[in-house]
Amino acid sequence: MYADLSPEPTQPFDEAAMRAVDRALAALRRGEAVAVACADGRVALALAVETVGADALARLKRLSGGEPVLAVTRRRALVLGVMPEGFQAGEGGAVTLAVAGGLTAGDAVALADAEQRPDGPLPAGLSATPAEPGSREAAAVDLAKLARLIPSAVVAPVRSTPDLMRRGGLEAWAKRNDLLWVRAADVADYRTHVVRTLRQVADAQVPLVGGAENTRVVAFRPADGGPEYLAIIIGDPDPEQPVLARLHSECFTGDLLGSLRCDCGDQLRGAIAEIARRGSGVLLYLAQEGRGIGLVNKLRAYRIQDRGFDTVDANEILGFESDERVYLPAAEMLRQLGFRSVRLMTNNPDKMRQLARWGIEVVERVPHVFPSNRHNEAYLRTKAERSGHMF
Repeated sequence: MYADLSPEPTQPFDEAAMRAVDRALAALRRGEAVAVACADGRVALALAVETVGADALARLKRLSGGEPVLAVTRRRALVLGVMPEGFQAGEGGAVTLAVAGGLTAGDAVALADAEQRPDGPLPAGLSATPAEPGSREAAAVDLAKLARLIPSAVVAPVRSTPDLMRRGGLEAWAKRNDLLWVRAADVADYRTHVVRTLRQVADAQVPLVGGAENTRVVAFRPADGGPEYLAIIIGDPDPEQPVLARLHSECFTGDLLGSLRCDCGDQLRGAIAEIARRGSGVLLYLAQEGRGIGLVNKLRAYRIQDRGFDTVDANEILGFESDERVYLPAAEMLRQLGFRSVRLMTNNPDKMRQLARWGIEVVERVPHVFPSNRHNEAYLRTKAERSGHMF
């Protein structure tokens, strides 16, 4: 299954809220706890499971006054075999795991990290509860995903006090304890808001090999200062006509190192050569490494594949959907470049569906297939059989 974005955010764009989420992501990556607040006034502290230790967990309990639990994705709960009754249908969502006698750092890591969990039974007294959409637990998992960490978090509810509940009380409490805080609703809307702030920040001629000497690279940057997206415009495509287009998600191992585990490098260079051969077109280079899970998590997925799992299973064992990419950034870039319709070079029907959903007409699918090798044969077969790719 694929990740998704709501067509419209739940609330208007707020630059300060976007900055708050961005700072919270950086704090989580540094191993710091952040406070997450719901619309009903409830607050919890969240800590990325990758950075949890006995000392960090003790501080979390001391600051919150509550008992920490582990929030994981629905996918991870399925892998662990602890899905709550009645929560089997649908995709996405988060699950809260509690351990009788209290969650330890070792429990959290063993339950959340697909590489660290030792063989043996689950912790005694483990219980699982669905996390409501918009809850502190759901927002904490989403923050971990956005930070490109293992998609789970230790969450400790903050004991409610009159001082905390009064107007401005959360801000004062967070400041006293040297904590950043975010609203759960802002976390939920973050992806969509950030994409819609993409702006062109640089533009240069970059002659390329393979007959693509007349090439211009346009860089787009989101307002949160996150990674840039690139449009590689070959020739002089006419905006009034459907443009030959390729959406290419960055792949450090395939594009730069020439990894044989995937076909990404072949697809990238092949698309540039084919667009040049046909005269003009655009390749969008999207900051969505590892099907949207990030480079580090992709390397973790590779290690899981080395144990005999396929690429879909590996992502889901980590707690992700099989494909976490979204294509609203591609649609936004095409619109800003003046293109409203495309002849899309792809084998992936989801790219066509998502572009159409975001207002870009796909008038034709142009097949984009390259020979396999002994290292990626199983990978390509999985894409066809389990992800619906057309070869």
